[in-house]
Amino acid sequence: MKKDLSRPKRAAVFLDRDGTINEEKEYLYHAEDFTFIPGAVEAIKALKKAGFLVIVVTNQSGVARGYYTERDVDVLHEHIQEELARYATRIDAFYICPHHPTEGLGNYRKSCGCRKGAPGMLLQAAADYQIDLSKSYIVGDKLADVEAGERAGCSSILVLTGYGSIECKRLAEGKARVCADLHDAARLILMQIQDG
Repeated sequence: MKKDLSRPKRAAVFLDRDGTINEEKEYLYHAEDFTFIPGAVEAIKALKKAGFLVIVVTNQSGVARGYYTERDVDVLHEHIQEELARYATRIDAFYICPHHPTEGLGNYRKSCGCRKGAPGMLLQAAADYQIDLSKSYIVGDKLADVEAGERAGCSSILVLTGYGSIECKRLAEGKARVCADLHDAARLILMQIQDG
């Protein structure tokens, strides 16, 4: 199927998952362990209402390590969509990196272009959804998110939830804006687009 190249490209907000949308729990894959960070649902809803695509980009080295499967990740993402549907919103797409360069088992053990800080997931989403990366943002709690955004040509926001309060101490000046949480980050993004 040919893409309609006459359609204008859209802006996206790429979201890290663990520690950004939901409370950080090591190697999360059970739905019953999933908890939204306060304000995250409202942030997703506000960004979508403003016309952004909202796309999750998440490193899932637990797959590489054999702790859970790619299907387990899909099931958790289906649960997230069901929870968001209760608030009349949703994530537009989920992209995962199941690899790890040193700890992976079998074919999952490799250096890849999709593991953040590489920009591969963002670049793939841009190709799939005709996204203008220069008008897009990434929000995450790790320097790897900031680096992926920088390498893809997005504006980066580091949130202080999850690992963010530790990671921000290593953030080079001018690399990213820092926000308390996803709700605060969404408010900053919406202010920036209003200011033009």
